[in-house]
Amino acid sequence: MTTEKRHRGRPRNFETSAQGNNIQAVDRAIDVLDVLAAGGAMTLSQIAAEMDQSPATIYRVLSTFRARNIVSDNEASQTWSIGPEAFRLGAAFLRRSNVTERARPLMHKLMELTGETSNLGIETGLQVMFVSQVETHESIRAFFPPGTRAPMHASGIGKALLSRFSETRLAKLLAQTQLERFTPRTIVSATALHSDLALIRTRGYAFDDEEKALGMRCIAAPILDVHGEAVAGISISGPSQRLPDARIADIGAMVNKAATEVSRGLGAAT
Repeated sequence: MTTEKRHRGRPRNFETSAQGNNIQAVDRAIDVLDVLAAGGAMTLSQIAAEMDQSPATIYRVLSTFRARNIVSDNEASQTWSIGPEAFRLGAAFLRRSNVTERARPLMHKLMELTGETSNLGIETGLQVMFVSQVETHESIRAFFPPGTRAPMHASGIGKALLSRFSETRLAKLLAQTQLERFTPRTIVSATALHSDLALIRTRGYAFDDEEKALGMRCIAAPILDVHGEAVAGISISGPSQRLPDARIADIGAMVNKAATEVSRGLGAAT
């Protein structure tokens, strides 16, 4: 006698499609958090307008979150912001992997060696999400708060991660994603992107040459896990005037070395 194996964490005879399992109220609540995370302190009317929802509906969501300290309100300014409990929940995500903990010492070292900001990012939803940063002491600096997202094709870390994709996975991504132009230097053709990724694999680091923002450059390398898969990217970012062509190769070697050290700590055979 055989029985069908049931997936753990899912009720018996439950729908398997993501759309069929969605709860509209939960979706809306998470959308509220997304808006607050992007906009900072916002009034009720601003949030409602941004989401095209009634203030009464949004207020019920905010009040529920406030009771759990996921959001907080400022009575004086009549604004709402992300609360401390949201940080605790986000920190639980970072603890899922020890890549952040292992990368921090190397990020500090990179910042001291280069004088520029060091970042750590992961792939999420076909984008790069920055999860950790060690800022330079310079007054003019690259700034990517944890949670900031960037398109993969116009990001140093994004291109470093893409360089480890299989041809099949890369083709699927390019079929799903339009390569948006942000500056005259942004790579927007599949052919040019393939060429750049081949160069990244050869030299060991990615170079974002003002491809997302004019005046800013980034050098990045992928971090691998025990299976040899890219789980994160580490980078140095700063103003182009402080990252001239003459420094790129040297900094690229430093970033590659840091990525290799973190990878070894995760069990990669590098």
